[in-house]
Amino acid sequence: MRIIITQNITLDGRVEMLDDWFDPQAQDEELSAELMRQSANEDVLLLGRQTFEDFRGYWPNATDDTTGVADHLNQVDKRVVSSTLTEPGWQNTQIISSDPLRAVADLREAPGRDVIVTGSITLAHELIAEGLVDEYRMFTYPVWQGRGRGYFHDGAHSARPPRLKLIDTKSFPSGITYSAYEPSA
Repeated sequence: MRIIITQNITLDGRVEMLDDWFDPQAQDEELSAELMRQSANEDVLLLGRQTFEDFRGYWPNATDDTTGVADHLNQVDKRVVSSTLTEPGWQNTQIISSDPLRAVADLREAPGRDVIVTGSITLAHELIAEGLVDEYRMFTYPVWQGRGRGYFHDGAHSARPPRLKLIDTKSFPSGITYSAYEPSA
């Protein structure tokens, strides 16, 4: 399977949502169609504990969702990386409680399509540092946040971000742009 990180990101590269710039229900039709196109290849949704709890607290209860995201998330095979969760409390969810990098490497070697990581900034940074990411997807919102964690780790001890090659790009009526990259040699 391919490991893909999909993030919503600001113009200044921030993925941590500290301000009110992202609303999962406020999508134009073209953006919704792109998200569903990508979801059609998703075999596994891989999340860190905090993002999983945020999703679990919102999507199973989103009965008025017209985008199809709630239905997809309720059905997809989900894995949550957590050393503290013992019961996921959301259908089709397995807990990865030890050695998440080994578990992701094993998923990468398994047959299938896409493993999508979204949000889960700490987990995403670890996967990037270990070279386990096959594709980087960015939905860039036309806002400047000025603070918060970025798509790539900013810390003094972080690995250098990989060189990337653009493989797809689109823009949407909402002003959001989509870019996909893969590691280049």
